[in-house]
Amino acid sequence: MSTGLLLGKFAPLHRGHQLLIETALAENDRVLVMIYHAPDVTQISLPVRAGWIRVLYPQVEVIEAWDGPLQVSNAPDIRRQHERYILSRLGGHRVDAFYSSEFYGDHVSRALGAVDRRIDPERRRVPISATAIRADPYQQREFLEPLVYRDLISRVVLLGAPSTGKSTLAAALAARHDTCWMPEYGREYWEAHQHQRRLSPEQLLEIAEGHRQREDRLAEQANRFLFVDTDASTTRHFARHYHASVLPRLDQLVAECAQRYALFFLCEDDIPYADTWDRSGPANRRQMQAQVKTDLALRKLPYLGLRGSLEQRMVQVDRVLAASAQQP
Repeated sequence: MSTGLLLGKFAPLHRGHQLLIETALAENDRVLVMIYHAPDVTQISLPVRAGWIRVLYPQVEVIEAWDGPLQVSNAPDIRRQHERYILSRLGGHRVDAFYSSEFYGDHVSRALGAVDRRIDPERRRVPISATAIRADPYQQREFLEPLVYRDLISRVVLLGAPSTGKSTLAAALAARHDTCWMPEYGREYWEAHQHQRRLSPEQLLEIAEGHRQREDRLAEQANRFLFVDTDASTTRHFARHYHASVLPRLDQLVAECAQRYALFFLCEDDIPYADTWDRSGPANRRQMQAQVKTDLALRKLPYLGLRGSLEQRMVQVDRVLAASAQQP
């Protein structure tokens, strides 16, 4: 039984990497992919990067290399570090072919006693690199699977009671950053399906699931950021308010928000209340705002409260976005 090996950061996984994987799968009975921890290169965690390959290529065996060497160069001592590490992680298992498109294909394959399968080293078949994608993922979307591209988008969620300016701010931020925004699906659903101003627990779950699905589709079109009006916690608030209980799946969706969104902002209730037919008055706004703040504290989610005019709030958000962009 023949075994092929690939290794790298896959930060992010792109069509060039997929060409290597698919070639290895076509030529071997067993394929191993070793993925390095790369905190100096990307904010995308190792489990997420490994997850891309596990989803797209379930037949591949993924090795998460948390303690692998971080330096990459053709210097002899760096080469030896990588060779020793790779051999130790393989634990004596034989590798028949080593797949790469980089200079290290030569020395790694020799250390493994494997065939050096150098695929598209000139980048003619797939003219892209991970470095180029990291510089501008939006312009290089054609080289990325949708599930990979979605994870390169920073989702920014705006929370707050009704009539705290979330929709207006999300739309304005999207226009400023040349991207798209996700309206609150619950409002649209409620207007179409409410009966005596109420929805069933199952309908509330449909809102949370539907919001999530639409958001994922929008993330495939977004440019760096996706601004999102509310998350599943808003739907859970209404479930508790109207039914005094929450379906387990809705609780699960709320719990997943901590990893789903990169940044949380709370739109404060310091702006005039817009008294529309579908809202319950300023007293209800104050009560719900207190509950939203309490919920954020209970979920231990860091957030920034936004006050003032639309422009003042945008300036506050932009400062945080600029700071986050400075991280690798």
